[in-house]
Amino acid sequence: MFVTGLVLAAGASRRLGRPKQLLPYRGATLLDATLTVARACRFHQLLVAVPGSAEAIEDLVNLCGCTVTHCPDAGSGCSASVKAALPEIDPLASGIVLMLGDQPGVHPSTVRALVARGRLENIGLCRYDDGPGHPLWLGRGVFGDLARLYGDKAVWKLFDREDVERFEVPAEGRIPLDVDTWDEYRALLDQDRDAS
Repeated sequence: MFVTGLVLAAGASRRLGRPKQLLPYRGATLLDATLTVARACRFHQLLVAVPGSAEAIEDLVNLCGCTVTHCPDAGSGCSASVKAALPEIDPLASGIVLMLGDQPGVHPSTVRALVARGRLENIGLCRYDDGPGHPLWLGRGVFGDLARLYGDKAVWKLFDREDVERFEVPAEGRIPLDVDTWDEYRALLDQDRDAS
């Protein structure tokens, strides 16, 4: 089954005051760490959604093997990034795995389980010990719905609809940290230190 990975990295990082994609992490950047995980998932196609003006990201992040999609309307939320990427998705793709560019703690095995279930169903999410989280599976049958979404967290609205069946894949541990604030960034660094 042909699968496209889509890494959302177009956030404005308003609460941090600087691009979170470029925060130092594991000897590179936060986005580099997430893309390392995405490459380990062996998607047939890997898309990365970045802001409309993303020269620093393109200069500093290793985007080898990725197709970069620019999202000039990134300030209106994640749905704008998804919509910007839709035309780039390979026609052979059965669906996309949606990953957050600031969430490097996702395990490729979790993504593989998500894709395996996605062969049969249209939308799915990961069920961690502390609740639902990314990555998400979005089958081709909901691409039209994705094109009509607006705002931040809009993709989650698909999971609330009664006319769309969803599935959940069990994932070990707590929802992997994503970085929206300095406290979350420090928590991510602390978690890394504790693991080593």
